[in-house]
Amino acid sequence: MPTEITDSRAICDYPPPAAPGIRFGSASGMPFTPRQRDRREALAHLLASLARALDRRLDVSLIRGAFETALTQMIPARTVQLREVGSRWGRRTDTGPESVALEVPSADASCQGVLEVTFDPGSPLGDWDFQMLGIAANVAALVLEIERSHLQLSRAGLLNPARNRRDGAAPLIGSTDVMQTLRAEIERVAATDFTVLLEGESGVGKELVARQIHDSSRRRTGPFVAINCAALVETLLEAELFGIEDRTATGVRGRRGKFEAAEGGTLFLDEVSDLSLSAQAKLLRAIQDLAVERVGGQGTHRVDIRIVAATNRSLASLVEQRLFRPDLFYRLSGVDIRVPTLRERRPDILELAAYFLDRHKTMRPLRLSAGACDALMAYDWPGNVRELERLMERAVAMVNADVIELDDLPASIRGDYVIALGPSLRRNDSLRAWASRYARLVLERSDGNKREACRALDISYHTLQSYLRFPVHDSGEPAAAPDSVTSGQWDEERGSAEEVEVESAR
Repeated sequence: MPTEITDSRAICDYPPPAAPGIRFGSASGMPFTPRQRDRREALAHLLASLARALDRRLDVSLIRGAFETALTQMIPARTVQLREVGSRWGRRTDTGPESVALEVPSADASCQGVLEVTFDPGSPLGDWDFQMLGIAANVAALVLEIERSHLQLSRAGLLNPARNRRDGAAPLIGSTDVMQTLRAEIERVAATDFTVLLEGESGVGKELVARQIHDSSRRRTGPFVAINCAALVETLLEAELFGIEDRTATGVRGRRGKFEAAEGGTLFLDEVSDLSLSAQAKLLRAIQDLAVERVGGQGTHRVDIRIVAATNRSLASLVEQRLFRPDLFYRLSGVDIRVPTLRERRPDILELAAYFLDRHKTMRPLRLSAGACDALMAYDWPGNVRELERLMERAVAMVNADVIELDDLPASIRGDYVIALGPSLRRNDSLRAWASRYARLVLERSDGNKREACRALDISYHTLQSYLRFPVHDSGEPAAAPDSVTSGQWDEERGSAEEVEVESAR
């Protein structure tokens, strides 16, 4: 029996009409009649789910899915699909006697909606279930109207883009020249709808840059959908990206893919270099045509999205190694932005650290000591900004005092800074004692070559000699010259002292 379009207002009238096809399954099972409190709680759950979906960074593409999911939990339905009549997703052709379609009220005859519900054979449906279907059809009218209004306002640029972000994402912090250049590139790229490729090491903040591009573009009121390509399961890739039709397989419910969820906004493909070659081939056509086809679907439809891809490896080198498709590389590249590492903008380290500590000031107000600041500035930060953020979180959780001292930092962070300064700080050495200790370290790293050590320290040969003769041990005895310096080297260096001597006071 074909699916029947039923007026939702008729179903709301209690009791439901006794017509063939209304009661599903065998007549032997007695339908469960819920109490009045259960009815109120079910309706409250439906409305609460819609309210939560409305408050997710203006991503109203989630509200329809939230409505469908909540309704399947209220009544013994197998699947629920809310769609517009004549939409790009055509009505199902496999519906039978265990399915029903309700007309969704609309003041605009050109924008009619349909609520399609399927049931398992033998599902006991009572009067309350039909009442809830009628109520849900009216709520569905509000859902469709919210989607239409949001899309119209988004295209007209009338939505408020200054809404506070609730995802905890940090802004782009830094005032160095490389960060100013990065912000300028973001502004230029945001004015277009071109595909953007972000390159940079892990932890530099590529997703923050992608969000900044989105928030500065005309699509800022649309959704920002991020995909971790490294976490995509090969067998489920098409369903995750492009969606899947209902009843494509046993027990499978239809759902939207990430491409459709990003309608009117930005789709962020993170770590795109981790995709397999077969996955790259599936992604290529969608990016090239901006059109997707659901798994089990009968046709494709275009999507209005902007694509931003990110990688921590050079795609050009992967193409040379035949690990990345050249056609996909040329489709993604062209408008490239390189996100600088933290090592390239060391003056921003303390500004970033202060920002991360300030985010947790309601929990514990902390500040960095001078020694800790110097150690942070001297560290190379292979994990970049992400490593610095985690370090500050560790300090908030572990440090007992209100000041983060040098000893509170992990040994990997203190590193050479503690080796050079630690003994002098513990002994309260004078500046000359510390300089003597540092000169010995430089001489040791120069393999005992005093000429090279003088160049590294930018001092004269005689100044270096005075530092080496200065006592730095507890015994007060002058320290002997390092064993690595042979007598031949000593004579050679002393004979050529005039060649390397420079003015000590400059």
